[in-house]
Amino acid sequence: MDFDEITRILEMMREHELSEFELERDNLKLRIRKHGNHAVQAAVPAHHVPAVSAGAPASPLVPAGTAGPALTAAEEDVELVIVISPIVGTFYRSAEPGARAFAEVGDRVKAGQALCIIEAMKLMNEIDAEVDGEVVKVYVENGQAVQYGERLFALRPA
Repeated sequence: MDFDEITRILEMMREHELSEFELERDNLKLRIRKHGNHAVQAAVPAHHVPAVSAGAPASPLVPAGTAGPALTAAEEDVELVIVISPIVGTFYRSAEPGARAFAEVGDRVKAGQALCIIEAMKLMNEIDAEVDGEVVKVYVENGQAVQYGERLFALRPA
């Protein structure tokens, strides 16, 4: 990945008002998160992805220029991990209708644990927690269509 590719990604993020972008290619994982008016970049091997943050913590859940539910002052002061949709599809909180949800607000989850399913083109894709932690927020209603990059869950790392 070269500088021009990263610049094009940043321009796309500004154009589409994205607050977070993640790309995995070969042995590289690029994650860019926008906190307030600052963009933070990290390019690391895919097997090791540290949390990336910049400056004074702004709410990663409600970045400037985007709609989102309000958080309490205590929640805004905590660094949260946002699980975003890697694909376009339909969001399901459980494996089948009427079954218990994979994760509820307040549940403790482990890295790699399924949080939800996104159905895309009749394929069921499990979305897993990236870190051990507590589910703080679920952004999407069961059965709702989701877009690539849309926020699904907020996790407070353990």
